[in-house]
Amino acid sequence: MAVEFPVVHGHPNRLPFEGVLTLVDVPSDKAPSGARGHRVVLTRAAAEAALPSLLGMAVDYKAGWDGHDARQKCGIITAAEVDGKRLTVSGYLFARDFPEMESKIQAEGAMGMSYELADAHVADMQASIWTLTRATFTGAAILLRDKAAYRSTSFRLKQPIARRAALAR
Repeated sequence: MAVEFPVVHGHPNRLPFEGVLTLVDVPSDKAPSGARGHRVVLTRAAAEAALPSLLGMAVDYKAGWDGHDARQKCGIITAAEVDGKRLTVSGYLFARDFPEMESKIQAEGAMGMSYELADAHVADMQASIWTLTRATFTGAAILLRDKAAYRSTSFRLKQPIARRAALAR
């Protein structure tokens, strides 16, 4: 599922990215923020039903790369799909608005992602691992992989710095 943006070669504010936002039908490695200390499982059915809510949502980051800051929006999600156990996303970072992002992401190395939800339905609030059967995505965060609830997430820029420099010439 994707929103098509026209190609604008050398656009100074569009830096393409791709990532694994989460895993489906797999318990999180640790409790995400807002889960009251519970690890969670996002069901495939819930993820697939919520895919349309990801399109057009913001990507954010927090100084220190260790969490979420929904007011620090640095990009947009333009595509999302469930591929096996992985929920993958792609989109653009606002490179001109956040010129420090590209070099910081390249320097930090192992980057991951974390989803932001609203209207989540937990099958059994008494369970040790919460199963999410319904949710609406409200955005995503870029963070260090080891800070993510799912350590198998990833985030990478699709266009290396050298290539962007060549396009700018």
